[in-house]
Amino acid sequence: MRLGLLRDHDFRLLFTADTISQVGTQVTLLALPLVAVLTLDATALEVGVLAACETAAFLLVGLPAGALVDRLRRRGTMIVADVLRAALLASVPLAWWMDQLRMPQLYVVGLLCGVCTVFFDVAYQSYLPFLVGKEHLVEGNARLEMVRSTSQIGGPTVAGGLVKLLGGPWAIATDAASYLVSALALWRIRKIEDRPVRKADAHLGREIMEGLRFVLGNRLLRAISMCTGTGNFFGSIFNVMLIIYLARDLALSPSLIGVFFSVTGLGALAGAFLVGPFVRWFGQGPAMWISMLGASLGGLLVPFAQADWRLWLAAFGMILFGVGVVVYNVTQVSFRQQITPDALLGRMNATMRFIVWGTMPIGGLVGGLLGAAIGVHPTIWLACAGELLSVVPLVLSPLRKLRELTSAPSAGTEVVRK
Repeated sequence: MRLGLLRDHDFRLLFTADTISQVGTQVTLLALPLVAVLTLDATALEVGVLAACETAAFLLVGLPAGALVDRLRRRGTMIVADVLRAALLASVPLAWWMDQLRMPQLYVVGLLCGVCTVFFDVAYQSYLPFLVGKEHLVEGNARLEMVRSTSQIGGPTVAGGLVKLLGGPWAIATDAASYLVSALALWRIRKIEDRPVRKADAHLGREIMEGLRFVLGNRLLRAISMCTGTGNFFGSIFNVMLIIYLARDLALSPSLIGVFFSVTGLGALAGAFLVGPFVRWFGQGPAMWISMLGASLGGLLVPFAQADWRLWLAAFGMILFGVGVVVYNVTQVSFRQQITPDALLGRMNATMRFIVWGTMPIGGLVGGLLGAAIGVHPTIWLACAGELLSVVPLVLSPLRKLRELTSAPSAGTEVVRK
């Protein structure tokens, strides 16, 4: 990739904010469950509940968040969300230092950080088209996906080292600081949105229903939501069990676990580079189902992991999974942003997040229950096999052959096949 959008001052600030925040988030994604497992000796069920708390906000506030974001300046929403996440995460090392850290606090922090993340993510995906223009969405999403992918490589290694040297709570403190720096970068963006005009007859419930009708009334968006929701459900089961399996069943050190996740992050980075050519070769629709099929097949190598060379066979499977998921995510998010009117962007993104992330707390709980009932390793096998089901909605929809969209969608979107 050439510099492209990175020449733009405001996009560079968004890029910088996202880079800092994503690296810090990767630290916490590994450190928070490790604090539960290694510091508080949490059970598989407790780790499952923690995972559910971290994503439950998309079910609890996902739909109203979209309507509220459409009433607010999106950059300001992101700044407030960053500051609040910093304060919440800072409470973990403080409680640990005072010898008061308990699992209920981790549940509350995970839940409230999730609420902030709902507002941040909905605002961020709705702000990008304003910042770069719809004609640059694929490049903008690919650049930001590259940030996330790079953070997946470096973040877990940093997290593993920090957990080993300082302990999990102080690793989480670094994430709290990163959110403050991210908020500062966002505050320095020059391009400011006009405050959305609120209609005299505005009604929160009616606005939420408009977003639901827009997504569920469109056959293509329905297929994407079913695919992503299914993948996230089984992915949540997988993620809950994998850290327990590596840390407890295989007795790997935190630093080695960090290296494992960093190596697997190479797939996400490769996917960010490949998404542009991949979409040009296959078209938007085929790129979605082909990439998800490849990701699911790669994931089937992960359950073979043992504390020997097979750990790196599993890492190779995770690399393939990362390539596929990133190509799919950039393609479908850009597709959604392109076909949605500006006034509905917040509600569309919130409705999609409500549907596709709403399956995650359910998956986390199911994963914890299955891990306690049938064991951690069999649950990982079940989750990896279940990921294959996510491809089915795409293959059964017009997206199977759709190369590009030519008009804004309705229940009968006009498409052109080439």
